[in-house]
Amino acid sequence: MAGTAAPSAERNAWRPAHVAALIVGNSMLALGPWSVRLADTGPVAAGFWRLTLALPLLALMAAANRQRLRGYSPRIWLAVGGAGAFFAFDLAAWHLGIPLTRLGNASLFGNAGSIIVMGWGLIALRRWPRTTEALAFLAAIAGAAILMGRSLEIDARTFHGDLLCLLAGFFYAFYLLLLGSVRAGLGNWSILFWSSVCGSPILLATAAALGETVWPHNWWPLIALALGSQVIGQGLLVYSFRHFSALVIGLALLTQPAVSVLAGWFAFRETLGLLDAIGMLLVAGALVIVRSGEK
Repeated sequence: MAGTAAPSAERNAWRPAHVAALIVGNSMLALGPWSVRLADTGPVAAGFWRLTLALPLLALMAAANRQRLRGYSPRIWLAVGGAGAFFAFDLAAWHLGIPLTRLGNASLFGNAGSIIVMGWGLIALRRWPRTTEALAFLAAIAGAAILMGRSLEIDARTFHGDLLCLLAGFFYAFYLLLLGSVRAGLGNWSILFWSSVCGSPILLATAAALGETVWPHNWWPLIALALGSQVIGQGLLVYSFRHFSALVIGLALLTQPAVSVLAGWFAFRETLGLLDAIGMLLVAGALVIVRSGEK
């Protein structure tokens, strides 16, 4: 989950520590799929542990930042509960897709929610896309077509993995949209805490329905997933985002697929051809355009 762009007064107040936090935060999120593959539970069960193990630390971070965890209006509770459900669907689809496709594809398609939110915004405003917005859509469609075509050439299972990761991006878009109207009254740590609380039982029930192994023998991949993705990665982004413009945030997002590609090559010997690289650049460029135009 991304933070909001910085106020103009703060955007030029960044220091090297803020840049490091932005890059490391994105990198930690990009390594999440690696932990999912290494976990000896099922992929959806790994999502359950990602949320559950992070809860105590998220509550502590909310308290440390004076963000309340109760006393919300019924409308806010309803929005947060619905957002938590969509966050769980997002993780379930994404984690099911991660073992079936390349890590770079999983990272890119999992972030597709930003493009979907932009499309929904245009529908709500009842206007045609501007030139940059149209370019973002065309680049995303072209890049996704190339990557999914390449996946289909490799194996039908990798194509199915791409579809699941795209579905995850679709669910994540609804997570963002549900929180959009109530986000001003909530802190980022509060949102993370309650979305995790609401999403955990859904992921557990889904893992059980799929017959997955839930209780792990090796806890380290799950601890790394919870700390790296849900606490450290998100925490560093929350810390750094207030200091940068939306364009810089969008450019920093490119760290995620780059790190995922390197992790896939190092750990699983996944390689990219020229067409793969072109497809990834098109989708990544679309994400940068979308982030740079966010309000």
